[in-house]
Amino acid sequence: MEPISRRWRNESEDIKIQIRKNFLVRRMGLAKHFLQTNIEPEWMILSFLPVLPPELRPIIQIDGGKLISSDINELYRRVISRNNLLSNLLAPSISSDRDVVISQVKLLQEAVDILLDTGVRGEPKRDGYNKVYKSFSDIIGGKEGRFRETLLGKRVDYSGRSVIVVGPSLSLHQCGLPREIAIELFQTFLIRDLIRKHFASNTATAKRQIKEREKEPIVWEILQEVMQGHPVLLNRAPTLHRLGILAFQPILVGGRAICLHPLVCKGFNADFDGDQMAVHLPLSLEAQAEARLLMFSHINLLSPAIGDPICVPTQDMLIGLYVLTIGNRRGICANRYNRNKYNPYNCKNYQNQPVDNKNDSYDTEKEPYFSSSYDALGAYRQKKIGLDSPLWLRWKLDQRVVGSSEVPIEVQYESLGASHEIYGHYLIIRSTKDEIRYIYIRTTLGHISFYREIEEAVQGFSRARI
Repeated sequence: MEPISRRWRNESEDIKIQIRKNFLVRRMGLAKHFLQTNIEPEWMILSFLPVLPPELRPIIQIDGGKLISSDINELYRRVISRNNLLSNLLAPSISSDRDVVISQVKLLQEAVDILLDTGVRGEPKRDGYNKVYKSFSDIIGGKEGRFRETLLGKRVDYSGRSVIVVGPSLSLHQCGLPREIAIELFQTFLIRDLIRKHFASNTATAKRQIKEREKEPIVWEILQEVMQGHPVLLNRAPTLHRLGILAFQPILVGGRAICLHPLVCKGFNADFDGDQMAVHLPLSLEAQAEARLLMFSHINLLSPAIGDPICVPTQDMLIGLYVLTIGNRRGICANRYNRNKYNPYNCKNYQNQPVDNKNDSYDTEKEPYFSSSYDALGAYRQKKIGLDSPLWLRWKLDQRVVGSSEVPIEVQYESLGASHEIYGHYLIIRSTKDEIRYIYIRTTLGHISFYREIEEAVQGFSRARI
């Protein structure tokens, strides 16, 4: 065992020599760097320790008269105590042992290290309640630190933030604003109007009314009036292009989520899976005018980059349009042997009985006739017809639906001379003098609803342009 023991001893000494050599090489490199950059090592020694202002290390009094102090105050107290003790040991009138002075210097250095960074010496320093001290580096570093929280980024007044949800009943230029957000955003304007309209005598009374708003319905009425003439801005981060922030007319809604029309989601690159958006309130008249003239959502319909439409239906909207317009694909030819279906006089006493939506019911049921789309919608609301139930709708005589080259599939004549010309999806009833009395089109309630919405939208757009 003696040779083996001697060999291991030599190997361990070689390892120690190599470690020492590497350490010396690093120290030489550091010294060379100091010489090349003209850096003096004493510059890294703190002769004066900066002290934070009292606002950043407050002492707060809580209930019962108890005081709560910031952690950094305790760390400063420890540094001061150890520094005073070291000063006493170094006083000329006191002859202190060298080892005691060195030990006290190490304690002072440890206190300064913990003040700057509590985890610099390995295990973080804890107080009597086993709580880790919050050091200087914890105050200024991180997302909630002094720089990023207060200096680099600040909270914006007259703004809010919430999750977005779909608002299918909203217009393109509207957004649903939760009551709690709206009451905070428009509080200044609300207080002004409450005082101006003599519902409150002063600001304190107005604030009390707003605080007790559930008992004061006048608060919500005034808020509605204020919101009618005041647009808001919605922004979804990151704002990568102009359509990332748009103006909307706010509408009061319940809950805590912002309601958004699904057609404007593409410009924001947003969806309804938990995305959040910020709402801002333009204050000056110039900002409000700019929002109305340049930033309203119904104005920005095209991509500013390539000119393609932004507000296009997708996903659920396409499914809904498909369900509305799929209708019943089977035409008149499939029912030509059921003559009662093409005679409106046989169905004029139609009692709006429920009609089955199945496509295989052609041979047993009559297709109802309606003189207007309002009658068809009324029957649907009473659940007597379905969205895809085939029906006959009287058409306007001044709007021809038959092409000049189209020939009827079948012509039926009555005993008195009146005729029924049956086309693919149309029915023309002529009098004995061969004059057109009625035109019926074969359609579904889904088609009627869809084209009514398109007609109203086109008329509204035309009025807006005028």
